[in-house]
Amino acid sequence: MKSGTRRKCSTCCSDGQQYNYHPSKEIFHHLFKRQYSGTCTNAQKIVNDYVSHQAPGLMKEKEYDLGSNNKVFASKWLDDKQVVFGTKCNKLMVMDVYTGRNIQIPSLKSSDESTPADCPCGIHAIALNPSESLLATGGENTNDLAIYMLPTFDPVMVGECSHSDWIFDIEWVDDEYVLTGSRDSQLALWKVDNLDKNESTENTSLQFPEYTIKKPEVVKLCDKAQKVRALCFDYNRKELGVLSLNAYFHIWDVESFSPVSSRKLFHSRENVCMAVSIDKTMYAVGSQSHINLVDPRSPNTLTTVISKYRGGGVRSLSFKEDILTIGTGVGHVLFFDVKGGKYIETECGDVCSLKVAKGWLLHDENYREFFMEHLYPNAIYTHQYDHTGTRLFTAGGPLPAGLWGNYAGLWY
Repeated sequence: MKSGTRRKCSTCCSDGQQYNYHPSKEIFHHLFKRQYSGTCTNAQKIVNDYVSHQAPGLMKEKEYDLGSNNKVFASKWLDDKQVVFGTKCNKLMVMDVYTGRNIQIPSLKSSDESTPADCPCGIHAIALNPSESLLATGGENTNDLAIYMLPTFDPVMVGECSHSDWIFDIEWVDDEYVLTGSRDSQLALWKVDNLDKNESTENTSLQFPEYTIKKPEVVKLCDKAQKVRALCFDYNRKELGVLSLNAYFHIWDVESFSPVSSRKLFHSRENVCMAVSIDKTMYAVGSQSHINLVDPRSPNTLTTVISKYRGGGVRSLSFKEDILTIGTGVGHVLFFDVKGGKYIETECGDVCSLKVAKGWLLHDENYREFFMEHLYPNAIYTHQYDHTGTRLFTAGGPLPAGLWGNYAGLWY
C-alpha cells in the first residue's frame, strides 16, 4: 500500500462560460439568516454543494496493491471501511481501505442447465439493493446473476437461463426485484426471495451453504439495441435508462417492463458508461470524446460536454449534487459542474484533475512484443464516493485489451 502526495494543478486549462456561483457565499448567507431569523432551510444541501465543489482540489491519493488481478471493472462501498470490487479475471474481492487487505468471495456456480458465455470477460457490475441487505453481481458463468446476503456474503441465489452473453450491468428496482442487461441485447427481470428453498442446488456443504437456482420472471429484447452496455434506474419516475453499444439511449417503463422511447446519440463511438441524476431528471452518457447530458422528457440532448482527454474516452461517470465526476481512459479523474456549465478549476485557474498512480502491469511476452514501446496509463473503469462524499475510490487498469494489469486508489 502506497501513500501519494497531494494532487498538483493540472496543466490542462479550462474553457467555457463564466460562472458566478460560490458555495462559500451561500454558506455565509445561510449562517447570517440563521443568526437573525433562526431558520435552517436547505442547510444540508448548501453544505453538500460546498463539499462537492471544494473536495476535489484538496484530495490526496493512497494506492493499493491488488496483486496480479486483472482490471477492476466495478465497485461499491459496503461501509466506512470496506469496498467490494469485481475484476476482469472474474474475482469478487472485498478490501479494507485502511489496511489494504483483500479477501476473495467465492463465485456462485450455476446448474448444469446453464450454458456459459463464450470468451468470459469477468465481473462488469455490482449493485446493492436499497436496504443494502443484498448484493447482485455476475456468477461463475458471466452470463448468470449471483446474489449474496450482506454483510456476511452468504450465497442467496443464482439466476440463470436468461442471457446467452455477458451481463454488462445490474440495477435493483426495490429490495426484491433486480434487472440485468446483457451483451445479448436483452433485459431480464428477477425476483429474489430468500425464503424460497424449493430449488436449492446440490452443491451444499458446511463450507459452501446452499442457495437457490432461479429463472427470470421475464426476458425481453431491447429493440434497436446492439449489446446493452449500461443501466440506470430513476426510482422517482419508475423508469430505466438503457445504453446500448450502437449509441442508442432507451427509456423503459419499469412497472410495465416495456419500452417507452429510443433515440440515437450524436456521439456514437465507445458509449460504455452512464449515470443518472434523479434530482435533475438527467442522464449522463459517456463516449470516446464527449459526455451527453440527456433529459428523458425531451427528444433533444440537453448539453454536450467535451472531454478534456479525448483519446482514451470516458470510462465511468457519477453524479453528486451538481458535480459530474468523470473517469477517463488515460489516468485522470475530472469534475464537471453541471449547474455552472464548466469544469471545476483549481485555485490557479487550471482544470481540477486527479492523476492516478501507475498501478501494476504484467510484463509478459504479449507486452514485450506489442506494447513495450509505449506508456499506457490506467483507465478509470469504476469510481465510487463514500456516503460522506469526501472519499473517492478509483480503480481500473490498462485500456488495451491485450494488457494485463490493475490499479486501485483512495482519494481523501
